[in-house]
Amino acid sequence: MKFKALTAIAALMVAAPALTFADPDDDTLVIEGQEMVTKTDLPAHMEDANMDMIMSGWHFRSDETQALQMDDFDNPGMIFVDQALDNWESVEGSAGKSCASCHEGPESLAGVRATYPKWNEDAGEVRTIAMQVNSCRTENMGAEPYKYDSTQMAAMEALITLQSRGMPVDVAIDGPAAETWEKGQEIYYTRYGQLELSCASCHEENYGNMIRADHLSQGQINGFPTYRLKNAKLNTVHGRFKGCVRDTRAETFSPGSPEFVALELYVASRGNGLSVEGPSVRN
Repeated sequence: MKFKALTAIAALMVAAPALTFADPDDDTLVIEGQEMVTKTDLPAHMEDANMDMIMSGWHFRSDETQALQMDDFDNPGMIFVDQALDNWESVEGSAGKSCASCHEGPESLAGVRATYPKWNEDAGEVRTIAMQVNSCRTENMGAEPYKYDSTQMAAMEALITLQSRGMPVDVAIDGPAAETWEKGQEIYYTRYGQLELSCASCHEENYGNMIRADHLSQGQINGFPTYRLKNAKLNTVHGRFKGCVRDTRAETFSPGSPEFVALELYVASRGNGLSVEGPSVRN
């Protein structure tokens, strides 16, 4: 493992000569009076991982960025939640329905974000929240699906995620979901691109280090959708995956692809036990 870590550091230095070392902080994340679990023991399926515990990306951000997430009034991601509330009530499609036609309110979806992606028995596949949203739109509303990583989709995911804030991530990886999870695990550890980097190269073997001006986290996704100060918008998980693969100088998978669905299931399971935080704020 030490050799692999040194190899990853060498590859990172090719891309970023300013690689330096730093540590996550020990601060406590409290959002609107609710304390989040941001550090906890490794899930059982991660016993062989090169880390001692799992921790939220919040610990790797500056005090100023952390503070934005701790107050819903200051959190710019909450603007998109308000937009999604409007869409929730909007009638669209040939069936003349809105989200509100079938659901009593967004609060009725409490707990959903904590367990997704998950196996859908009727569809015979693992589904993400975005896939489920589009299924509702096309099958129940007769409406056009959202583009997978669009602003509208990110906003709706943020609204749904907010209902589970503070709940522990509890993604199932056994049973019929196991095959998809194993595919996601394979992708996570596969080196891609001219830089020959895997997800693990940065987020398991080098978390805590600085690359360019950014602090490498464990790549946990319990805070997604996340508002990034870098691009001033709400970002989806698959949008971030796409950017990460692109940064290895490789041809990337598409948002909503089977590859990214599998990767989302695997990465989400690496955060089992952490609190759902979204919408979060990151650099």
